[in-house]
Amino acid sequence: MAHLKLAIIGNGSWGTALAKLFLNNSDHIHWFMRKQEDVDFMKAYSNNPRYISSVEFDTSKITFYTDIKACIKDSEFIVLAVPSAFIADTLAPLSKEDFKGKTFFSAIKGIVPQHNLIVGEYLNQIYEVPFTNIGVITGPCHAEEVALEKLSYLTIASQNIQSAQKIRDLLVCRYLKATTSDDIYGTEYSAVLKNVIAVAGGICHALGYGDNYLAVLVSNAIQEIKRFVDAVHPIDRDIKASAYLGDLMVTAYSQFSRNRMFGTMLGKGYSVKQAQLEMNMIAEGYYAVKCVYEINKQYNVDMPITNAVYRIIYQKQDPKKEIENLSNLLS
Repeated sequence: MAHLKLAIIGNGSWGTALAKLFLNNSDHIHWFMRKQEDVDFMKAYSNNPRYISSVEFDTSKITFYTDIKACIKDSEFIVLAVPSAFIADTLAPLSKEDFKGKTFFSAIKGIVPQHNLIVGEYLNQIYEVPFTNIGVITGPCHAEEVALEKLSYLTIASQNIQSAQKIRDLLVCRYLKATTSDDIYGTEYSAVLKNVIAVAGGICHALGYGDNYLAVLVSNAIQEIKRFVDAVHPIDRDIKASAYLGDLMVTAYSQFSRNRMFGTMLGKGYSVKQAQLEMNMIAEGYYAVKCVYEINKQYNVDMPITNAVYRIIYQKQDPKKEIENLSNLLS
């Protein structure tokens, strides 16, 4: 059992799945939850009342916190697993001093709204965390399949490969394999963009497009993602690797994909607000597409799928017409 002082920030479905994984190889973890009632429930019943509640925890191996400042003070490695829309508010009680000497891994797969920054950039620019102390935990991996202990794969990215290896070693178990990468920009941006593509896939599904079309959409999407990440951070990367293509495919195709579900509702005629209320979960693609659209103004990358989703969500364009127009641009 490892003795690394590790904290998880957030108790959504992915935060809960990560807690399950880390406890396979750790004798203890720290876990920040915003609501005291969630902590009380966990202590009383040993499971998360809100997300993947089938997972039972040995709470004697967990120190719970509702004070994020105390949680980070007591930890060396901090895994961020809250929706990107809430990360700024979650970290707001902290000062730059609180971040010194700590290593952060983002498992968020989103862009911080209002700042148009991926989480790593946000930590660096707002809290002056050096990039050598920043990493990314990315898929392809759904929390629900981790809960079911179905064989899954993760990529752990960091410019500090030793830090990446420490996190990888804490995650690997009978039903999870993990590899490391130094591409913190490409893996994080790809994790963001695949959510946008999954929204498009859901819209297409709801409009009656079949598997043949979705295959073309996804094959065009990975090219769109490559164009964007190469423009933002041009390094030698294999876009066919599981952190990029694999993560895109599982999010675009899976029944567990909340972004695809969100897109399906939009394609069926739900308003954005109706879809969000119905799901009761955050679809990161909703926030991501606006941020990527704004970021791309400085790069001018050809992104027809992203642009179509943006127009549907934020300009209230007719999904049927937008996808018809998009179909003429795909090959």
